[in-house]
Amino acid sequence: MTETRTPLRRRPAQRRSAERVQRMLDACAEILDEDGYDGLSTTRIAQRAEVAIGSVYQFFPDKRAVAQALALRNLEEFGERISARLAEGGFADWSDTVGAIIEIFVDMHRTVPGFRVLRFGDVADVNLLDSDADNNAVVAGRLRKMIVGTFGVQDTPALATALAIAVEAGDAVLKMAFRRDPDGDPLIVAEAERLIHGYLAAHIEES
Repeated sequence: MTETRTPLRRRPAQRRSAERVQRMLDACAEILDEDGYDGLSTTRIAQRAEVAIGSVYQFFPDKRAVAQALALRNLEEFGERISARLAEGGFADWSDTVGAIIEIFVDMHRTVPGFRVLRFGDVADVNLLDSDADNNAVVAGRLRKMIVGTFGVQDTPALATALAIAVEAGDAVLKMAFRRDPDGDPLIVAEAERLIHGYLAAHIEES
C-alpha cells in the first residue's frame, strides 16, 4: 500500500490555523452538496468559510487540493469508524465484517456533508488520494491493514488481490444503489453485501 500525501502547502502550526483549515474543508463539503465539483472554487470556499482568499492559498494551491484534503478526511473518518466497530468484536471471521463496513459507508453517504458527491475523490481525480495508486486501491490497502491487524491473518498478495476486487465490486454496486435512491436502494445495498461476503468467504475457504 502506498502512503497518501498531504495536499497542504504547509501544515497549520497553531490551533487557530488548524480550525481555519477545517472551516475551509467544511465549506468545501457544503458547496459540493449544493453544486457539485464543477461548482467548487477557491473563491466560494473562502466566502463560505468566512476567510480571506489569501488564507485559502496559504494552505492550498487550488480547489483540487482542498477536495483532496476533504477526501483524506473522509478516508480517516471511514477508517476510524471501522476500527471502532472491529474493536467491538462479534465476527466469526474477517469476511463477516463486510456488512458492518457497508453499513458505515452507507451511513456516511447519508450523513457526512460532501461525502455523497466526493466520497474518496473520484469525482475530482481517480488518483486524488495518492498519485501512485487509484483511490479504490488506497481504500483497499487501508482495509487490508486493519483486517491483518485485527484478525491476525497473513498479509499475502492473494489477500491484497481479494480485497482490491472486493472494493472495486462494492464500489460499482453501491454506486448503482445510490443512483436508484439518494439514500441507497436497500435491496441493492443488501445484494452488494451478499455478493462481496460470498466472494471473500470463498477466498477464505480456498486459502
